Amino acid sequence: MMASLIEHGIRSPAVLHAMAGVPREEFVLETDREHAYANRALPIDAPGQTISQPLMVAVVVEALELHEGDRALDVGTGSGYQAAVMAACGAHVVSIERVSSLAQTASERLRRLDYDVEVFEGDGTLGVPERAPFDAIAVGAAAPRLPVALARQLVEGGRLVVPITDNPNGEELTRLRLINGRWQTESLGPCRFVPLIGADGYEVADAG
Repeated sequence: MMASLIEHGIRSPAVLHAMAGVPREEFVLETDREHAYANRALPIDAPGQTISQPLMVAVVVEALELHEGDRALDVGTGSGYQAAVMAACGAHVVSIERVSSLAQTASERLRRLDYDVEVFEGDGTLGVPERAPFDAIAVGAAAPRLPVALARQLVEGGRLVVPITDNPNGEELTRLRLINGRWQTESLGPCRFVPLIGADGYEVADAG
């Protein structure tokens, strides 16, 4: 896995160290443990939900440009893997998940593995205002447009990384920076994610 990450352009020493150290097998289904380090998404214990492929997690976390002590928000906890990688980069992570069972099991797993992650259950498209502002925000599902509520929870200089639906065939990974009170966006390339469900995302029916 690590050779593949380097081959595909991951350069941050902190991200590479975190990816090497977080035990991915602890975040996948028991039946998929032998495939834990394969570079592909795997199902987790909720209908239609997945743990992203290692390369995409590394790309997202590297794009966050995390520093030791940063406050970071992880939207869409899922299994908790991406939150763990973010915490392993030195951030204090707040993570939010709309599926109650996933929020509970991820919270227990992250606590057992001793990662600095606080898990909330709720609508991730609205962020966690009571813990804002954040230095960095990662969104683990594809939004139909820029999630404004999340962008408003950034500090000056903060980074938001979110997949935004570009066309019916895929999404564009987008990084937003808050510079002098203004939002500046840049494309980080095509990607594939499950839909972001919530008030500032897709309705359940829209997501199929």
